[in-house]
Amino acid sequence: MSSISILIFAYGILKGQYAYRVIKHTLYFDDLPLSFDGFTITQISDVHAGSFTDPKAVQKGSDMINAQKSDLFVFTGDLVNNKASEIKPYINHFSQIKAPFGQFSVLGNHDYGDYMKWPSETAKAENLQQLKNYHKDLGFKLLLDEHIELKKGDAKIILAGIEN
Repeated sequence: MSSISILIFAYGILKGQYAYRVIKHTLYFDDLPLSFDGFTITQISDVHAGSFTDPKAVQKGSDMINAQKSDLFVFTGDLVNNKASEIKPYINHFSQIKAPFGQFSVLGNHDYGDYMKWPSETAKAENLQQLKNYHKDLGFKLLLDEHIELKKGDAKIILAGIEN
């Protein structure tokens, strides 16, 4: 049994980060404004850019996201493993992601840099600030304990983002 676990773990490390798939779900809300019926959202999370080694495979993922032609794009945390610099080589790939109602993001637990030893609290805080700046470079509006209204005609819905 342990050899199966090792094989699965090895696959995840070597190939799993590029095993992209699209999963479609239809959600029903009794109080959803009629003008938002059919509204589409593409959501991704746990990019962990420090694990990437293949820019072409990353581009394939960005292309898959844009191919969905969703109304809204949301990124729900863990852009990096630990350091903001991990996303820098892939900014061009992720900044290609576009949706008519915008691209929004929140931070995940790994984005705060809590899983490594920093030379100082200042260095850790600077890393977090740099990661926030990279979200802007990606074209993602980072929602930190805030919300925005998405309007369609006279109707609106709220998109809220909270910190970790």
